[in-house]
Amino acid sequence: MSSGDGPGPGLSGNLVYLLKHAHLRMAELTANAVTPYGIDGRELGVLLSLAGREPASQQEAAQRLGIDRTTMVAMLDALEGKGLVSRHPHAQDRRRNVVELTDAGHETLRLATEVNDEAEREFLASLTPKAAGQLRSSLQKLVLRSDD
Repeated sequence: MSSGDGPGPGLSGNLVYLLKHAHLRMAELTANAVTPYGIDGRELGVLLSLAGREPASQQEAAQRLGIDRTTMVAMLDALEGKGLVSRHPHAQDRRRNVVELTDAGHETLRLATEVNDEAEREFLASLTPKAAGQLRSSLQKLVLRSDD
């Protein structure tokens, strides 16, 4: 490797650099995997956050993903336009919209999750299964920690 290749010693151990480039690589793999199903990685995240739970309000869905309400509304508009989610007024509070996956949304989620799981396996292929599990566990501890 010549001196112009790679990030160099100052960056190769820098956590911000490593996390950024790991994210970029995983996002690329995810995008390539789910695009044939008419969604992107962020939309997959929304579908995942809605699946297997009681129907959520738009605000609850936004909170689960840690995104602002305006961004969530735009994402739900796009997913609704694709026929993957539906919104309807909450039974007890008609000011709130409840969001649910449609049948097409459930099927898209199933297929996209399968190919996304394969993209994750490809991303982690250079690690042993134990190291991949440790990486996931460590990231969960860092990301999902409580602020208490």
